[in-house]
Amino acid sequence: MNRVDLIPQPAAADAVADAYAAAPLLNCLLREAAEPVPGPDGAPGPGARRVHRLPSGRLLRVRGERRPVEPETRVEGDWTRIGHPELVKLVAEELTRHTGLSNHELPAEMTDSRDAVAALLAARARAVPPEDPYLLSEQSLLTGHPYHPAPKARGGGPVAAWLPYAPEAYARFPLTLLAVREDLVVEEGDTSALDALGEAPPGYRLLPAHPWQLDLVDLTDAFADGRLVHLGETPSEVFPTAAIRTLYAPGPDLFLKFSLDVRITNDIRRLWRHDLLKLRRTDAAASRALAGGPAGWLSDRGYRTAAFAFEELAVLVRDGFHGRLRPGTTPLLAAALVEGFPGSPLAAAPDPGAWWEAYLDAVVPPALAAFADHGVVLEAHLQNALVAVDADGMPVQALFRDAEGVKLLGDVERAAGWERLVYCLVVNHLWEVATALAERHPGLDPWPALRRELSRHDLPEATALLTAPTLPGKTNLLLRWTGADGADARYLPLPNPLAG
Repeated sequence: MNRVDLIPQPAAADAVADAYAAAPLLNCLLREAAEPVPGPDGAPGPGARRVHRLPSGRLLRVRGERRPVEPETRVEGDWTRIGHPELVKLVAEELTRHTGLSNHELPAEMTDSRDAVAALLAARARAVPPEDPYLLSEQSLLTGHPYHPAPKARGGGPVAAWLPYAPEAYARFPLTLLAVREDLVVEEGDTSALDALGEAPPGYRLLPAHPWQLDLVDLTDAFADGRLVHLGETPSEVFPTAAIRTLYAPGPDLFLKFSLDVRITNDIRRLWRHDLLKLRRTDAAASRALAGGPAGWLSDRGYRTAAFAFEELAVLVRDGFHGRLRPGTTPLLAAALVEGFPGSPLAAAPDPGAWWEAYLDAVVPPALAAFADHGVVLEAHLQNALVAVDADGMPVQALFRDAEGVKLLGDVERAAGWERLVYCLVVNHLWEVATALAERHPGLDPWPALRRELSRHDLPEATALLTAPTLPGKTNLLLRWTGADGADARYLPLPNPLAG
């Protein structure tokens, strides 16, 4: 078992943690509640600083664009550097003024997120990264969602409770094996892979559990009266993916997704009953939409749980890579290409223009065809898209996952479905890869290639996208500040780089 431990935090690591935590928070603040101020301080060029006016009238200056750093405020004519605690205080004051609402929970999450990064940095200093490039990509996200105010918050619990299960700390661990009384089993779809993980006693069925989730829920009565039996642990270990509660078991080539009663980004990450009950329908639609094409779909083939703890103990069985991945290729998490990790083909591409065109050819056509031909809106954002690369690091195939996030046009209006696809695919995903690629390879203009790719498709919405003045940007900071439901999606208009 490779359970990472805490080690002392040097001052340098604290400064790095501040920078990691400040970048996405600044991205949110500048996008959702600030206006750029033209002038010499905002001039383009290496090392340039950008100035923004906040709702209170205060000026905020940062260095860099994609991942802003070194925030400074204007005080009595001078620029004063602010640390992470001061930034959290400033954001809270500005959002209170901007919305007329107060919020005591979110600032605590911002601090929790920063402290989690510090703990992850310390843990990484002693942990051994996985050798497998795919696993390394899943476990590389120290920044996480680049436009979320607290992407690394872990529910405010003690570090020792969550660190052994943190993908960013290169964790791996065995599953806990439970047995649930047979007459209390609830399942749908194909869950047979679960029965191969161990052996249940007569009259019981096997039910694997995430050990962190078992620490979060009270099942004392169920164990006492025999509804549940503790069987021990799996002999082999699983690897947490970027989603944290979704684990990959390399031996059986299987993904398992669990409930986790912790708020991570916008949601409490429980497998909600209403989502599970519609899962087979959305998964079947996505499977049909991508069947026979170049892209792959990692099917959520079924779930199993206990009737008395339907959501708390639910486990979802997801396809692995066998039979879905082109021979000789390596899948990589799209979010990791943006974040950066050792061996990333985005950074090493000898011809970044050709690499980008290959990337677009792999990712864009299947997502647009699913929408146009099947009415399926894939949640094709950075964490739900994998890109398989060949031995030379060139993208050759896209793999999509997570039926829980799939929308069907029969259930949502076409305009709303298209807006969601544009946000997930273009704004959250392709825009981030494009700007990361351009940053790594100065001189590359990624937008003409994306315009060409979109223009190839006989889809009116794609054609209109080429001249639309704006694109939808999700407002994660305002969503959390105003206490909106985690599944809500509210957008603000962003200048469309495709129309330039």
